[in-house]
Amino acid sequence: MQYVKLGKTGLRVSRIGFGGIPIQRIEKDEAPALIDALIENGVNYIDTARGYTVSEEWIGAAIEGRRDCFVLATKSMARDREGMAKDIETSLRNLRTDHIDIYQVHNPSMEQLETVLAPGGALEALTEAKAAGKIRHIGITAHAIAVFEKALTLDWVETIMFPYNIVESQCSQLLPRCREKDIAFIAMKPLAGGAIEDSEAAMRYIAANELVTVAIPGMYSAEEVASNVRAGSDTSPLTADEQARVAKVKKELTGNFCRRCNYCAPCTVGISIPNVFLFAGYLERYGLADWAKGRYATLKVKASECIECGACETRCPYGLPIRKMLKKAALEFEGVEK
Repeated sequence: MQYVKLGKTGLRVSRIGFGGIPIQRIEKDEAPALIDALIENGVNYIDTARGYTVSEEWIGAAIEGRRDCFVLATKSMARDREGMAKDIETSLRNLRTDHIDIYQVHNPSMEQLETVLAPGGALEALTEAKAAGKIRHIGITAHAIAVFEKALTLDWVETIMFPYNIVESQCSQLLPRCREKDIAFIAMKPLAGGAIEDSEAAMRYIAANELVTVAIPGMYSAEEVASNVRAGSDTSPLTADEQARVAKVKKELTGNFCRRCNYCAPCTVGISIPNVFLFAGYLERYGLADWAKGRYATLKVKASECIECGACETRCPYGLPIRKMLKKAALEFEGVEK
C-alpha cells in the first residue's frame, strides 16, 4: 500500500480508502471482519455519511478499540448551523469517537452552498466544532463541476470529493488546481457505482494518476477489499493491455451512462435528471433498493412526469437517450409504465 499526505490536512492516508455505502448490505455482526480486512490490507481511510443509514453506526461498533488505526471521514447534508451541529454530535456518537478527522459538506448545489456559507449556515457549526476539537478538518463533496470550481476558491476547504473513473473524468482539468492549492482530491465512485465490471482496470486507471490523493471504492466483503487494494496499489503507468481494457469500458458505457454533468438542465417540468439516474444506479448496481427508493421519494418531480419534449437530449454532450432512461426509472421506482 502506498501512503500519501492528505493535502493541507497533513494526515497520512492509504491511496485506497474504504467507501461506506455498501456496508448497508451486510449484517452488523459481519462488519468487524470487514474492518479486519481493511487493516490486513493496509487501508486506513474510511469514508461514510449521515445519510448512509446504518453505515456510521456499524463502522463505529466495528472499529471500537482500534480507532487509532483509521482516518475517519463522514459528511452531512445539513445546510444550516443547527442541523449541522446536530449531525456532528450524531456522527460522534455513532462512530464511538471523540473526534472525526474529516467532516464534509455533502453534495450541495450552488444554491445550497450559498446557504452553507451564509450567516446561520452549516459552516458556522463546522468551524465551531473544529475549534472545539470535535472535528479536525473540513471538506466538501460534489457531483457538479460548478461546485467543484467554487470549492477551489474557499479557504476552509481542505478536501474535495468528486466522481472520478474511466467514464466520469470531467473533473480532470481541475485536479492540477487541487495540487497547486494543496487540497486533497478524493475520487468517489472509482467503479462508476458498480457500472464498471472490470474492477482491476478501473482501479489501475485511477492508481496511475498521481493527482488522485485517495480513491474510495465501496466495499462490503474481504474479497473486494483484497482485489481493489491489489489493483489500486500498482501506481505504474498503464500497460498497452490495460489501456485497451480502459478503452473497452469507455466504449461499452458510452451512450447509457449519466455522468451527472447537469448540462441537460433545466428540465421543462423540473425533473432533477442527474439525481434520478444517480438513485437508479444505487437501485440497479449497489443492490440497495430500499435506500435508493427512499432517496428517490424525496424528489419533488418524479421521472413519470416527463412530457417527452426532448429538450434535455439536445443538451446532453454524451448523446444519452434520456427520455428512454426516465421511462425505465419511472417503471423501477414508481411502477409506472409510460
